[in-house]
Amino acid sequence: MALEKSRILIIGGTGFVGQYIVRASVRTGHPTFALIREGSAGSDPDKARVIDDFKAAGVTIVYGDLHDHASLVKAIKQVDVVISTVGHDQIADQPKIIAAIKDAGNVKRFLPAEFGNDVDNVHPVDAAKKLFDTKVQIRRIIEAENIPYTFVVANFTASYFLPSIGEAGPWSPPTEKVVIMGDGNAKVIFNCEDDIGTYTMKAIDDPRTLNKILYLRPAENVYSQNELISLWEKKTGKKLERIYVPETEVLKQIQEAPEHRKLPLSIHHTAFVKGDHTNFEIDPEKGVEATQLYPDVKYTTVDEYLNRLL
Repeated sequence: MALEKSRILIIGGTGFVGQYIVRASVRTGHPTFALIREGSAGSDPDKARVIDDFKAAGVTIVYGDLHDHASLVKAIKQVDVVISTVGHDQIADQPKIIAAIKDAGNVKRFLPAEFGNDVDNVHPVDAAKKLFDTKVQIRRIIEAENIPYTFVVANFTASYFLPSIGEAGPWSPPTEKVVIMGDGNAKVIFNCEDDIGTYTMKAIDDPRTLNKILYLRPAENVYSQNELISLWEKKTGKKLERIYVPETEVLKQIQEAPEHRKLPLSIHHTAFVKGDHTNFEIDPEKGVEATQLYPDVKYTTVDEYLNRLL
């Protein structure tokens, strides 16, 4: 007899990563619930469209708010698994979710808003340091409260970091020259958002990922920026001028950048200069690697993704 699929509540489902997680939950046959703030769609036509799409896909919309404990508990009582995909500005509010999970008392697994670097293995500066320190605090609270968890380390999302061939800033491939942080040799991991959703769904009912970090490190998606640029040059048949920016200059640029640029630049710095995606071994006591656990998943490779940009 097939096991019944876990019921999943996604908090922050209308956000960038959240939409992929919601779609993956539906795609894999889980009863899917999305927590939406009452009236939040009224002021935002894009959000209203996303919510309509959710409803059409069979997602149950539950109204509630991170700052309304009773509504959170009520929503959580309807499900088995809670996944938070809240945005950067709400990461620090997640203890409210943790408190509601404690009160509800029925949750089999909690996945906090991670889906990036392994925040226990990073060397960040500036805005990235502030964000990652907050994520570390959330991890420690979850552990201290004995809430069953999985932390998903998805590294870089393909559609955000690959269109610029790894350059910090532009949203389209370089045509003449490309700016490279550091020496361009740090190995960075890129994952297609649909695959992040698929691996996350595989993990939520898997005893092997309980109270573990799930690392997404597909062998064919680990590239240095130099290798990435060479692959792109091979596809386009055009050489790019490579402009290398030493770390001292990168740090100066981060310091002098306008507020809205500090976070993306400092996150780039952790991966492309410090090599924080790959400069440590996975501790088997604490973590597992997704492609080893789920070799059946046919993931999109960086090579295949770049073909879409041609």
